[in-house]
Amino acid sequence: MADTHDHPGEQAAADPIKLLAIRDTPLSVDEVFRAVGDDAAGGTTLFVGTVRNHDGGADVDALGYSCHPTAEAELRRVAEKVVADFPVRALAAVHRVGDLRVGDLAVVVAVSCPHRGEAFEACRKLIDDLKHEVPIWKHQTFSDGTEEWVGAC
Repeated sequence: MADTHDHPGEQAAADPIKLLAIRDTPLSVDEVFRAVGDDAAGGTTLFVGTVRNHDGGADVDALGYSCHPTAEAELRRVAEKVVADFPVRALAAVHRVGDLRVGDLAVVVAVSCPHRGEAFEACRKLIDDLKHEVPIWKHQTFSDGTEEWVGAC
């Protein structure tokens, strides 16, 4: 029997980036999950970021995201780094911009890999690097009338 690591399914896919977008319309977990479906993947990790009703001990009344015109290109660069570092079979990431309500989906990312550990690590790197490197900014308005900008860059 051949070494399991020699099987093509154990390797990264030739074109694993399936979906990347920054949208001003509601996001779909199902769309992202479908985008990363791959018969060779033994592990798929999905992260969903939602708008919460508080931050830093204060109640959040309103939240909006905006982005720099280069944000999608930076998102692609982040995704390409992840697929270079892990045996990714499929990857998808979408982020919302515009005005959002508590409970709305702000970001959905997913990665499928041959094994679960790789999928967890790759998905964690994808969301962490997206939050730190893609120029998307969050504007929060608190119930006490104060506001704050939180940025990735």
